[in-house]
Amino acid sequence: MRSVALFFELLMLIPIALVQPFVGVILWSWVSFMNPHRLVYGGIALEVPWAMLIFAATIIGCLVAREPKRFPWNGVTILVALFLVMITFTTVFALGPRDDVLKKYEEVFKVFLFLLVTAALLTSRERIHALVWVMVLSLAFFGIKGGGFTLMGDGANKVFGPPSSMIFDNNHLAVGLLVSLPLMNYLRMESRYAIVRFGLAATMVLTLFAVVGSYSRGAFLALGAVSFFFWCKSRSKIISALVILILVGGAIAFMPVNWVERMQTIQDYQEDKSTQGRFAIWNVAWTMAKTRPLFGSGFFGPYSQPVVERFVPNAEARAVHSIWFEVLGEHGFPTFFVWVGINVAAIVYARQIIKSAREIPELEWCVNLARMSQVSMIAYLTGGSFLSLCYWDYYFTVLVIIAAVHEQVRATLRQQAAPIRQPGSLRIPSHLAVLR
Repeated sequence: MRSVALFFELLMLIPIALVQPFVGVILWSWVSFMNPHRLVYGGIALEVPWAMLIFAATIIGCLVAREPKRFPWNGVTILVALFLVMITFTTVFALGPRDDVLKKYEEVFKVFLFLLVTAALLTSRERIHALVWVMVLSLAFFGIKGGGFTLMGDGANKVFGPPSSMIFDNNHLAVGLLVSLPLMNYLRMESRYAIVRFGLAATMVLTLFAVVGSYSRGAFLALGAVSFFFWCKSRSKIISALVILILVGGAIAFMPVNWVERMQTIQDYQEDKSTQGRFAIWNVAWTMAKTRPLFGSGFFGPYSQPVVERFVPNAEARAVHSIWFEVLGEHGFPTFFVWVGINVAAIVYARQIIKSAREIPELEWCVNLARMSQVSMIAYLTGGSFLSLCYWDYYFTVLVIIAAVHEQVRATLRQQAAPIRQPGSLRIPSHLAVLR
């Protein structure tokens, strides 16, 4: 019954994207991040290629609909476009099984291409908020479910994500939830309704328990980094410190002894087989990049035993478990620097937003979103150092949103500066100079 209901719901919504492409962005985000079709556990909805249909409808809508859209030429979008070109070249010279390589290339190319479509349609505050809401609700479902599962089971069982998705693994889900937590807090800060603020606060608490209940050591380290950065970005340091200590400390104290013992293995990394296995595959990825610095091994290289043995004999092919080493090993140094550049551009934009808009009341939402996005980036870059999440569209959508907010700030500041500009004057207001 659930499968049939979802089938007809999406079947009615997708045609709307032909005339209103931003609806396609919302649908794509929902299907990609939450994977609702994976939750019906069979039936007609599971068999339909929803992502492909939404992608096609949105692209057609962008070409024929009159809905406001413009391609923003900024550091994030330009580097995303360049990344698409770079992975195309590395795919041509890829060493892995051709079918596996092309399948992975198609998936990643489609994800990053749609990021550019999303960027072109994020033309207003309302659209940015709508997308953030979809992102938050998509993962809040698993935060609420996982947190409740952890509490009711006394922390005895691991929490997993939607089947056959990028965040199904307990480690991936935990880091994904950490990335979404700051966005939840942003919506809580911006909501005018007490019941919504309370609901989001409760969701954040349950999501925290879901993160801890994942038994992920990488997420535990990321939780420490996120907590510290959350405190740094808060305006009331004393209250924030108390809240963080109570919530994080309470969640940790709730967990059973076997959870504590697993976290303690972090300090015994030299004897831990899982950790040593990651060190070994990181060395393989590094060797791939050194041996083929321009192209790496291509998609699926570290996962293919024959390819791995070409670089490091007797090494075992496996998931790289590091966003940094996976991109480096699969694509070489030039593409790796472009990938890093996307992150750096977003970091710079977030800092510029905070610096230039923090004293302007009407842009307070931009500052709050930039601050919380910074925390999301810390969560991803820290937790992702131990996971294979280098192409996760949820995170890169956050970066696209930061760039869109930066455009909103620039436009607002230009409007404010225009009436006070003197004829013939070349003076640029200081708050605008920051965003040049």
